Amino acid sequence: MAGPLLRSIWSTTRKSLSSTPTPSVHSATLKTYVYVRAFSAAPALASAADLASPGGALDPGRLRNVAVIAHVDHGKTTLMDRLLRQCGADIPHERALDNISLERERGITIASKVTSITWKENELNMVDTPGHADFGGEVERVVGMVEGAILVVDAGEGPLAQTKFVLAKALKYGLRPILLLNKVDRPAVSEERCDEVESLVFDLFANLGATEEQLDFPVLYASAKEGWASSTFTKNPPDDAKNMSELLDAIIRHVRPPTASLNAPFQMMVSMMEKDFYLGRILTGRVSSGIVRVGDRVHGLRKTDSGVEKFEEGKVVKLMKKKGINVVLIDNAGAGDIISMAGLASPSIGHTVANVEVTTALPTIELDPPTISMTFGVNDSPLAGRDGSHLTGGRIGDRLMAEAETNLAINVIPGLSESYEVQGRGELQLGILIENMRREGFELSVSPPKVMYKTEGNVKLEPIEEVIIEVNEEHVGLIMEALSHRRAEVTDMGPVPGNVGRTRMCLTCPSRGLVGYRSVFSSDTRGTGFMHRAFLAYAKHRGPLGNVRKGVLVSMGRGAITAHALMSLEARGTLFVLPGMETYDGMIVGEHSRDTDLDINPVRSKELNNIRSAGKDENVKLSPPRLMTLEEAIGYVASDELIEVTPKSIRLRKKYLEANKRKMMRNKPKE
Repeated sequence: MAGPLLRSIWSTTRKSLSSTPTPSVHSATLKTYVYVRAFSAAPALASAADLASPGGALDPGRLRNVAVIAHVDHGKTTLMDRLLRQCGADIPHERALDNISLERERGITIASKVTSITWKENELNMVDTPGHADFGGEVERVVGMVEGAILVVDAGEGPLAQTKFVLAKALKYGLRPILLLNKVDRPAVSEERCDEVESLVFDLFANLGATEEQLDFPVLYASAKEGWASSTFTKNPPDDAKNMSELLDAIIRHVRPPTASLNAPFQMMVSMMEKDFYLGRILTGRVSSGIVRVGDRVHGLRKTDSGVEKFEEGKVVKLMKKKGINVVLIDNAGAGDIISMAGLASPSIGHTVANVEVTTALPTIELDPPTISMTFGVNDSPLAGRDGSHLTGGRIGDRLMAEAETNLAINVIPGLSESYEVQGRGELQLGILIENMRREGFELSVSPPKVMYKTEGNVKLEPIEEVIIEVNEEHVGLIMEALSHRRAEVTDMGPVPGNVGRTRMCLTCPSRGLVGYRSVFSSDTRGTGFMHRAFLAYAKHRGPLGNVRKGVLVSMGRGAITAHALMSLEARGTLFVLPGMETYDGMIVGEHSRDTDLDINPVRSKELNNIRSAGKDENVKLSPPRLMTLEEAIGYVASDELIEVTPKSIRLRKKYLEANKRKMMRNKPKE
């Protein structure tokens, strides 16, 4: 069956490529596309004919567009793996959709992913979204593409801060969610606990202003890890029911098909964008109306203050669709479907791609404003240029502008002397950007995060976050004291159901107070507590923070750090460096035990003379230093300090390297 099909697809693909003015595609790449098309199409030839409408595109009535939304670590990506496997996709490893190296390393989803599966003659376009509030822009830009959502909630933990955040986005766009209580196979989860979580979710829906139709949500119970879903509570379903059929059937029943016309002119809102070495810019979005075919003339439209502006006209060179974990070339696509296209070089996220006769743009995506900013600049330390290959302000600016083009939640504003202000949603989001840049060979200096304030009616407003903390009872006092210095206010507190000796606290805290707190929280709770946070609203400024950090030990010598010098400096505080590391004037090498900064000499060596013999030297034993990760460094630095980021190292330094200049700036009156 696949033999003739393979030959026919191979010949048509070669013809289409030879007739289009595109950069040549390697033969191996082309054959990969052909094999994917042949073997994905072979078992489904009959159903493909049934799915097609008279115009050749998929009938919108057989389409379902669904987003999977949840709090972080509640099981979205694992659920997607099981759904793909249920529908016949070959998954090479767990968390198959997390294809970015940082996602695999950290076990989190950073970017939204789109794929499609076929179930009972229906095509399901599934969107996996991140759970962290820092990546909320990824959720906002894809909820406009779908008609339904699967809200995944951990049956043991219940709805948390980011559950509320992603659900609010879904309800705002009129989506009708399906509630999936995950991890019900855990011993601590009972039917009573599931009922309790269901009522908490219902209250959350009501508080967020859900309509009556949205409040009438179906509830399913599942174990994504075990690969089953059920409409009734069970911990061990029969062997013939240990699959995801009930969830897939619920999607077909409860998610309405897209309301779109195949006869209208073609229009598509761009929701995602990536760059390909051969095809150039690949635009992904949902087709709002009409049919698009390879070779059609299209143009880009964007809304401006003066109206709608047309800015590029071109030809559709390639149409692609994600099937499982493979990319498949298609000839046409119709209204309601989610596809990718290549052929235009200028449109980006939020722009409209349409037939050349269309002059109206689709409504743009509304995003929450950024709440935090950092300044990226050229690395001007004495050790600059040793590790990286991209050192100049121009290269850094080009990279940041390219990031802002593909990630709408980041704003880049050029500043003075080759510096750039980068605005985002949180430390994690900006930390991921910095980590990606250093892996690409960039060297840069980064300022500490600054909260973005607002002023309304002469009242200073600041971003307030909702924080949910779960800790052992013996740590409650320590956490309460630390958060009181950070201007947090407790809104609710009580025992955790089903966990003896655990306390859950709900608080509101200014964003500036939470900068750098996660590492402090982990050490205070000995790694046993968890903390989740999400942006709540802008509110009146709560005043200056208490004492949240001690002073630092600042190097006043340049060269290799010696063990002899560190031995006498250990009593002064906690060290951040090892013997043999390079240092320079103004570099931070440790935390002082007091609230003031202290200048020290970590490069001092033992003076040798003709009396001391080599055998009389004492054996130097040093305590292990506190080596900073990038996230810890971002949270640690104060306003007069910078982070020096290179591909091989992360160093903390003072903004002004000379001790006299620092003293002069410290004595300068603040405006």
